[in-house]
Amino acid sequence: MNGKPLRIGDLRLENPFLLAPMAGVTDAPFRRICKEFGAAMVFSEMISGKGLWYHSKNTERLLATYEDEKPLAYQIFGCEPEIIAFAAGFLSDGENAAIDLNMGCPTPKIVKNGEGAALLKTPELAGKLAEAAVSASVKPVTAKIRVGWDAGSVNAVEMAKILEGAGVAAVTVHGRTREQYYSGRADWRAVRDVKAAVNIPVIGNGDVMCGEDAMRMLRETGCDFVMIARGALGNPWIFREAEALWRDGTKPPQPAPAERLEMAARHLGMVAAEKGEYAAVREMRKHAAWYLRGVRGSAGLRGRLNTAASGEDFRRELADFSMSMKRGERP
Repeated sequence: MNGKPLRIGDLRLENPFLLAPMAGVTDAPFRRICKEFGAAMVFSEMISGKGLWYHSKNTERLLATYEDEKPLAYQIFGCEPEIIAFAAGFLSDGENAAIDLNMGCPTPKIVKNGEGAALLKTPELAGKLAEAAVSASVKPVTAKIRVGWDAGSVNAVEMAKILEGAGVAAVTVHGRTREQYYSGRADWRAVRDVKAAVNIPVIGNGDVMCGEDAMRMLRETGCDFVMIARGALGNPWIFREAEALWRDGTKPPQPAPAERLEMAARHLGMVAAEKGEYAAVREMRKHAAWYLRGVRGSAGLRGRLNTAASGEDFRRELADFSMSMKRGERP
């Protein structure tokens, strides 16, 4: 643990470990679970600026928040300053503590519209979008970028300087190019280079799969915060581990298989309360696969969960598997 103030704008955080925004994953139930295990701040799924502009019901459903997940940042995307300004102003009245600008999403449907990672190719426009958001928002505005579009156009330092000049309160750097998507290794040197180049807080992101990784990123890059993405899938305990290592160097025990099964069942109930059982069963198939990673003999269970037709079936499969483990039977 070091003495650096953990601030993003006027927002003070309890530790340096943040839950990344992930489309289709970081809904309110998952954010609440990660916050419970120690995430200092959580980020929403991507929210379309145009969706807010046109009052899309599907977009506005992404704004649902709960007291026990705060502080929360809404992440918005778009490529038109007027729309981004509208979205930032609109969300300034929300339950969120900050607004994050997505300038790193690599998916083709986002990039083809000049949004997300496409903004890495138009740094001047990225700066205008940031200026628009900062001017319209009474809350801290942050931005999430990648190191560049491809290996031949690494421009994270340039982007970060432009965003700092536009008034953003912090910048997140994912250590991959757009062309890498999520393959290969994240380049933590780029995070370090950005940290050396700007005076605002820098949030490192990429290849943080355990608490030790989070601590190593802090040490090796000098970044102020660590944003955890895939390392939290099926593993909200990563925040508990990272925070314990950061506070006093201790490492909590890994969750037992039974604890993982119990969390999967609890997560199902939270999603069902939010979206209804039909949607919950289908959404939880991917989460259950993540919770069961490394659990011996769980391949068959994953297959059965993928065909479970109801929440009752889903819970029964989890309970039966847990009981077989307690009896010492081979699942």
